[in-house]
Amino acid sequence: MGKKTIVLGVIGADCHAVGNKILDYSLTAAGYDVVNIGVLSPQEDFINAAIETDAAVIMVSSLYGHGEIDCRGMREKCDEAGLKGIKLYVGGNIVVGKQDFQEVKQRFLKMGFDRVYPPGTTVETALKDLREDLGFAEVIGA
Repeated sequence: MGKKTIVLGVIGADCHAVGNKILDYSLTAAGYDVVNIGVLSPQEDFINAAIETDAAVIMVSSLYGHGEIDCRGMREKCDEAGLKGIKLYVGGNIVVGKQDFQEVKQRFLKMGFDRVYPPGTTVETALKDLREDLGFAEVIGA
């Protein structure tokens, strides 16, 4: 089985790069092919990168609180672009203000995201979910 590709980036006008780099390093070390589109990325950049690389997952990060606005319509755009089965993950500080995370999660699931992570989620949690969703064993520690 070949490596699964993940498109990773920080959506919208968000320039928080440190967590993005940590995810890139951790996912790569776990055996995934990571295409990191960086920060300040519109939905179209994620989608175009996923098309070009035949990605299995788009992983969206947002820390400045406007992720809900930035992510609206992304599932529909993926479907229109021929990415109907792609997994969509989102995490970070994805809404403005202190809101109940379970309510936030439900809104993102209704928007078509497969996995929704609150601030402080460990990389190990995402790796476990990736293995579950993609059926891919880690290279490190395998």
